[in-house]
Amino acid sequence: MTSHDITLLIVAVCSVLLLILLIVSKLRMHPLLALLVVSICVGAASGLDTTTIVDSIEEGAGKTLGGVGLQVALGAMLGKLLADSGASDQIASAILRRSNKRTLPWFMGAAAFIIGIPMFFEIGLIMLLPLIFSVASKIEKQGNIKGSAFVLIGVPVIAALATMHGMVPPHPGPLVAIAEFKANLGITMVYGIICAIPSAILAGPVYGKFISPRMTVRPDQQLLDQYTAAGVDNGKNPPESDAAPYTAAAIEKPRVSTVTSFVVILLPMLMMLSRALAETVFKNSAMINKITEFVGEPAIALLIGLLVGIILLGYVSGTDAKKLRDSLGASLKPIAGILLIIAGGGAFAKVLVNSHVGDAIIHLSSGFKLSAIAIGWLIAALLSVTTGSATVGIVGATGLLAPLVGSDPSINKELLVVAIGSGSLFFNYANHAGFWLVKESFGMSMGETFKTITIIQSIIGLVGLVMALLLNLLSHF
Repeated sequence: MTSHDITLLIVAVCSVLLLILLIVSKLRMHPLLALLVVSICVGAASGLDTTTIVDSIEEGAGKTLGGVGLQVALGAMLGKLLADSGASDQIASAILRRSNKRTLPWFMGAAAFIIGIPMFFEIGLIMLLPLIFSVASKIEKQGNIKGSAFVLIGVPVIAALATMHGMVPPHPGPLVAIAEFKANLGITMVYGIICAIPSAILAGPVYGKFISPRMTVRPDQQLLDQYTAAGVDNGKNPPESDAAPYTAAAIEKPRVSTVTSFVVILLPMLMMLSRALAETVFKNSAMINKITEFVGEPAIALLIGLLVGIILLGYVSGTDAKKLRDSLGASLKPIAGILLIIAGGGAFAKVLVNSHVGDAIIHLSSGFKLSAIAIGWLIAALLSVTTGSATVGIVGATGLLAPLVGSDPSINKELLVVAIGSGSLFFNYANHAGFWLVKESFGMSMGETFKTITIIQSIIGLVGLVMALLLNLLSHF
């Protein structure tokens, strides 16, 4: 390493510290503004002229938003459609219908795992709260349970949704890293799911069984009434039975078939996976590869899935076209801030690249023989913990490691994406929006919330890292 490399590394460290300071100090600067300010500071400190700094910010923001923005928007629309049509309720009911008290946490985790494929953590949790509260209330009334039924049922859902959000595309974080590293989408999905399953199991049903007897959490009664009393005693409710739907909210929604629900939610993922499958199995078939390459692109797969969903869950079921359009439009409002933060992260990453900070990291890692997977996980974890944004953690780590990935073909880019995503989930605490959503929804104290979502996501982050390192080791044999 040269003295210039050391200077650039100091600039990189100071940029991360400044970013953290601007977001979490009394200034409480919005992450987008903080990312843009830090980008300018990095460019100036590393000697870039003003024109290059501006061009880097515009190019980085535009390229990142152009590559990920459509996927995020389409995914939000699909999630809204699934929720409004009752398809998500159908999937959950189908999974839970034959479960019992012992298997319920596992089936709840499985339902959330599937439903979480196209949805943000917060959206998925809000959508599943009626199901969680209804099932937990039923168990609570039956008695013979020690501790909190709401923790027993809620923990697997939280774990599954968080795992999918951080590790598996088409969620925005993994998509940003895939685009920047030029990783294979299908292979990343396969690796992500392989790493996600043990993470969701250990942090979900296993940890839930351990912690629920030690807690007495119960949501506010008004919130319980809102989510579980709909349709009760109106003469339309069927008698309660094990085969009855678990969510009262589903009673008032148009019923869609279980098969249709599964087709719509799984179709985009299957199309994305088809690309990787064709590249492996049909190497010599140019036509098949051309077709799967097109439909396997995230934006195309999500668009096709959304259009199929609009037809099957909207028009066919008799939904008013105007209401459907308004609902899909409303789904875009909550993600506007996320998209802008992603754009700011892209600007930050591009300035780092043009400042040649990445080159200094390459020299550092070659000198110490550090694992890129471990470095990526650590950077993402530190940024996420300190800034309160998993997205900032992912885009920051991606920008810092992009030059290293480009210079070293031996790095498994797909596993690096998974490792960075799992690192961004580590230690979700009070500066994360998800922490407060869980706290207020379940009526928990700060300590109880720490014992649930903070520990859950810490387990997910650590298990994800271990799985990524293990798969990377096995890939060399």
